[in-house]
Formats: sequence, structure tokens, C-alpha cells
Amino acid sequence: MIVIADTTPLHYLILIDQTHILKTLYGRIILPEAVRAELQAAKAPGPVKEWISHLPPWLEVRQVRLKEDAYLRGLDPGEKEAILLAQELNADALIVDDRAARREAQRRGLRVIGTLRVPFDAAEAGLLSLADAVNTLQASGFYVDRALAEEILKRHARKDQVTD
Repeated sequence: MIVIADTTPLHYLILIDQTHILKTLYGRIILPEAVRAELQAAKAPGPVKEWISHLPPWLEVRQVRLKEDAYLRGLDPGEKEAILLAQELNADALIVDDRAARREAQRRGLRVIGTLRVPFDAAEAGLLSLADAVNTLQASGFYVDRALAEEILKRHARKDQVTD
């Protein structure tokens, strides 16, 4: 499975100490160079800079070969490169949150996963508590729309009831 990650999802999964679920769920994650640079930026929190300076073996950083086009204007470098790399590698999924980046990725036929989908899938696999993960994400500064969080928690609870 080829999964490309943008900066924000990885940033917050690092902050809540849940990056290991990426390996468990997807096997290998590929980052474009711009995402690595954003995670190493001076404004990045210490734990994020520390984590990215010691890449786990299941994470790979690659250069993007495709050239930027007009549709990517307005996106930040990490989002641009993540979309281009996902397109270049015919990725199975792109983990990205920015609304404009999501729309552009979907326009290009890419499967998009948001940050919240990662703990949702992990909870479905019995790897963590979804409620705890959502609360920890919010406590780390990740913005979660209240209605969306409630819907995700309800959807997960319904699945739990069906399988019990």
C-alpha cells in the first residue's frame, strides 16, 4: 500500500504519540521533501522536530518529479508536493486536512484521508480508543469541528454495537 502524508496530519499524530498506528494500518508512509522541511521548521514543536530527525524505517522521504501546475497555486509547499507525489506514485491514499488541498486531490482522482480517519481506522482495528484519541488531538491544539467529532464517535459506536 502506498500512502502519502502531508504535514498537519503527521504533526498531530507525532504530538499525541500515535505515529506507530500509521505503520500498523498502512505499512509504509512516504513524505515529499517539502513535508519533511515543514516538520523541521523553526516554528515546529520540539517533539515534532525530534521525531522527524530520527525517521522510523517504515517512513520514506522522496523527491517529487512532477511539476507544479496552476491548480496547485494557493496551497502550501507540503500540500502541493504531497498531491503531486500521490499522483506520481499512483498512491492508494493521501493523508491531508486542508480543505482546498483535499478538493484538488479529489479532483485528481486521489483517495483522501483526513487526520481523524487515522484514529478512526485504528479504533476499528482495536488499536486504540477513538474517544481518547479525539480528546488528545483536541488537547494538542488540533481543531476538530464538534459536529464532525460527534458524528465520527457515533459511527464508531454503531459499529461496535453491531459486532458485539
